[in-house]
Amino acid sequence: MRCVIARFPFDFVMSEVQQMMSGVRPEPAVGPCVVIGRRTYPVKQVGEVITRQDRRDFTALEVTRALTRLGFTCVTHSAVPAPTTDPLD
Repeated sequence: MRCVIARFPFDFVMSEVQQMMSGVRPEPAVGPCVVIGRRTYPVKQVGEVITRQDRRDFTALEVTRALTRLGFTCVTHSAVPAPTTDPLD
């Protein structure tokens, strides 16, 4: 699939992205993230690996759109876990 990230065109295939990310240790999942295999990666980390560009050159939204179009599941993780409430209180 052809996509543009930071004004540069790229042709990606889902299996190609999975192969590029195999062996890469995920950074802490905060903000926009993508699930690849059984791991959750920040989209900026994935964008940096697959495009070989500095992560300041593109937005998380650009990478999220591309990965979603490829068929990956994108989620948003918050920095602070949501408080749990007991419904019986």
